[in-house]
Order: sequence, then C-alpha cells, then structure tokens
Amino acid sequence: MSDPMATPPPPPPPAAPAPGDNRTLMLVLAYLGLLALVPLLVEKNDTEVQWHAKNGLVLTIAFIVLFVVLSILGAVPAVGCLTVFLWPVAGLGWLILSILGIVKATKGERFVIPGLSDFVAKF
Repeated sequence: MSDPMATPPPPPPPAAPAPGDNRTLMLVLAYLGLLALVPLLVEKNDTEVQWHAKNGLVLTIAFIVLFVVLSILGAVPAVGCLTVFLWPVAGLGWLILSILGIVKATKGERFVIPGLSDFVAKF
C-alpha cells in the first residue's frame, strides 16, 4: 500500500527541441525588417511561420513607403520642418509594432495590423 502523505513524483522535464527546430528563431526573424525573407524562403512547410514572415514583410514595406514619403515631404520647404518631428515617431512606431509582432508570434498568436494584414492573404 502506498503512503497517502507521500508527494507525487515531479513531472518529467519538457522535451528538448530537436536539433533542427528553429521555429522560434524564424518567428523572431519574421519581424526584423528584410530578414523576414529568411523564414519566408526557409520554412515553406510551416504555415504559421509563413504567415508571420509575410506579415513582417508587409509591415517593413509599409514603413519603407512611409520613410520615402517623409523624405519627399522633407524636401518641400513649408512642410519639411514638420517632418523632422515625424521621423522619430515613425521609427518608434515601427519598433513598437515589430516588438509586438515578435511577442505575439512567440506566444503562438497572430498579430493582425488593421489595413496591412489584409495584404498577407493576397500573396
């Protein structure tokens, strides 16, 4: 008969990731600018990594377009002075959205950006 006061054995430790398991790395790379091309080209069988890579790539392209527009507006004499204040806001916005995307991706959730994530389904 077993002792009712005895503590149960501890649960077994989680299984170590397989040597080729780089899913978390690929999810992080998906939101680091043009490095999103790495998981897009390497992890062709993982649909979740593919979605995050496409989402990160759309986010990067959107901010490249925004930076080009800010550069063009910076050349206009009357508006150019205001773009000095918009550059840090745009850069900080890109950083915040990238960090949010990485955090959600590593938790197993999708980071849907209204307006931008609609393009992910198109390609």
